[in-house]
Amino acid sequence: MKLSRPVSVFLLAFGVWSAVIWTTFVKNLFADVSGLAFDAAGDPTTYFWVHAALAATSFGLGVAIGVIGLRGLLAARRGDRE
Repeated sequence: MKLSRPVSVFLLAFGVWSAVIWTTFVKNLFADVSGLAFDAAGDPTTYFWVHAALAATSFGLGVAIGVIGLRGLLAARRGDRE
């Protein structure tokens, strides 16, 4: 299957966006002072673990989508040279 250049650019941009958003989310999760992510003893709560798993999964899927977009762009570029 060959991806068009606009679709490849969109997938790559989505991957970059996802990496930025979820990295920021995890930084904010670790810096939480509201008491949701960590209890009074400083131990992670269920809220923390659920959101950490959500962030890890979303980050991983975003990177995978970005790689697909990058590979599509590289294939399109190789196709232009032939």
